This record gives sequence, structure tokens and C-alpha cells, in this order.
Amino acid sequence: MKKLKLVQQVAEEGVVAVLRGDTPDEVVEMAEQSIAGGIKVIEITMTVPFALRAIEKLAAKYSSTTSDPSKYAIIGVGTVLDPETARAAILSGSEFVVGPSLNPATVTLCNRYRVPVMPGVMTVKEIQEALELGVDIVKLFPGNLYSPSMIKAIKGPMPQANIMPTGGVSLDNLGEWIKAGAVAVGIGSDLTTAAVKQGNYALIAERAAQYIAAYKAAKV
Repeated sequence: MKKLKLVQQVAEEGVVAVLRGDTPDEVVEMAEQSIAGGIKVIEITMTVPFALRAIEKLAAKYSSTTSDPSKYAIIGVGTVLDPETARAAILSGSEFVVGPSLNPATVTLCNRYRVPVMPGVMTVKEIQEALELGVDIVKLFPGNLYSPSMIKAIKGPMPQANIMPTGGVSLDNLGEWIKAGAVAVGIGSDLTTAAVKQGNYALIAERAAQYIAAYKAAKV
């Protein structure tokens, strides 16, 4: 049941912070600021050096099952290319797995341990393959190659597909993606770039709050 609950929680939260950085400590700070700003679903990418350290630290502090609102967050891993990486991240505390592409072996591994997996897809064929493998949410990636109308087009023949665009999602177009039928959206560099350039990570919390406000407005 935990897997089903997590999928539901991700859909309810609606916004996923996709975090990249130069060190584990940097992405932990990014994650904590994102959570403070209201984004409760955190994806630490495996492109971060020693990324598992960041996942372990965050997973020790936050949980999807806690009754303490200050400790509530869903910590996951991104940029997973193979099942070995997925398993290592799960053992480090990751509650969901995201990949840039559809890797059947990774999906099988995650299903074995009842962990939500969100592979990247670009075509209707890949979405169908993901559904047949038991994927609950597919990541439309890179999202900047498409417009929100892509989701409506996909949902014509596949209304059962839960689609999360990632890459190219901004405050300006988030509402369009949600209204088009996106189950959630992934936010990357737009959330963190200004903060990193200015050396002021509190800006991430402010930006996160703006994204959550935009998401809630789109859901009305």
C-alpha cells in the first residue's frame, strides 16, 4: 500500500523540485529551502557527486509518513540510468526513482521493492511500454521540446496515462501544463539558478512558494 500512497502524495503535492549541485551539502541546503517554501517532493539527481550522501541525510530528517508537518517531505532520486543505481538509492532512503529514459530493468527492480518509478518518455510508444511495465507516472522529458497541448494529445488515446512534464516548466507556463492534464510538474534550474548565482539560498524558498501558489491557482 505504501507505493500507492506515495504515488497519490506526489500527485497531490503536484510540484517536484529537481535538484542538481556540486556537492551533497549544497543540494541538501537546496532541498531544505525548497521544503521550507512548500515544495514537499524532492528529487536529488545522481549527477551530484556523492549524491547518496545527500539522500541519506535528507531521508534521516524527512519522511512521507510522519505526522510532524515540519518533517514531512518525500525524498527521491533522479537521473537513474540502471537498476543498480536505483537499488543503491532505495537503500539510502529514496522513496521514489526517476530516470531520464525508459529502462525496463530499472522499472522491474522498483516494482520488485514496491517503489514508485517515473521513467522519462518522449513518444506514445514509450508511454504505452511504460504502462505495460506497471509504471504509474511517466516523465515527459525534456518538456521544453513540447507544449502543454502534447498532454491533451496523448490523453486522447491514453486517458489513463499520468504525465509529469520536466524541463522547461516555469512560473509562466506551469498553469498551462496543469490545466492540460499534467499529474505533476518537475522544476529544475529555474528554482535554483538565481540563488546559486547570488549565493543566497533563501531565494529558493521564495521561488518555491511562488511555484506552489501558481500550482494551487491552476488547480482551482
